[in-house]
Amino acid sequence: MLILLSPAKALDFEPRGVEVETTIPALKERTRILSKTTAGLTAPKLKQLMGLSDDLAVLNRERFKAFDPETTEGRPAAMVFNGEVYRGLDAPSMSAEALNWAQDHLRILSGLYGVLRPKDAIQPYRLEMGTRLKTRKGSNLYDFWGDDIAKTLKTDLAAQESPAVVNLASNEYAKAAKLKTLGVPVITPDFKEEKDGKLRALMVYAKQARGRMARWIIDHRIEDPEALKGFDVGGYRYDAEGSTADKWLFTRPQPAPVKG
Repeated sequence: MLILLSPAKALDFEPRGVEVETTIPALKERTRILSKTTAGLTAPKLKQLMGLSDDLAVLNRERFKAFDPETTEGRPAAMVFNGEVYRGLDAPSMSAEALNWAQDHLRILSGLYGVLRPKDAIQPYRLEMGTRLKTRKGSNLYDFWGDDIAKTLKTDLAAQESPAVVNLASNEYAKAAKLKTLGVPVITPDFKEEKDGKLRALMVYAKQARGRMARWIIDHRIEDPEALKGFDVGGYRYDAEGSTADKWLFTRPQPAPVKG
């Protein structure tokens, strides 16, 4: 079973967690080609493409200029991404054994790298999959990656004990994976909060839950998708009535606001 996550915009390249021998991303050659385009992006262009502030546009311009497509050095992807999903995943607290299991079962979709395993070495970057960046392959990153991501996932799925996908990625990234072409069951968990008898989709909580579910799967070495129905971290429970064959609903009472 493969778990899919989206990357995060925030990055932390300080060493964290267990010492990790990094690996090389599967689509390194495609990244090398794409990096030729990103290296030429100006700060104003980046600001316009991704809606960045002036400071972030300059920062990411410098990152793309410094990007070395030939290097095999970098920090392990799962340890670098920050934000709510990755706080839920908390990769730095994983044991070496858990991280090795995650290496075989967790995939992070990426605008620059296509598909990443947890220990794949990456350099600082920011490039959302939905960016309308023109390349020789088309007008956006979906055109650039084409079937490459799906083909990589199919190869990885062939090695799984239970070939299925738990899609914890955002719609923006799941679209790039062409999930319907993978030829295996795809389950997309949906997380909602209940308050005053009504269910609400609250993004911050949903992102945390995606990371927590990924970590729960890793900690329990889940291979059978049916076992996902036992997910109970943070008070969530599987809601059979609100679920469909491929979209599984998990609900909980909405937590009280944290007092500042």
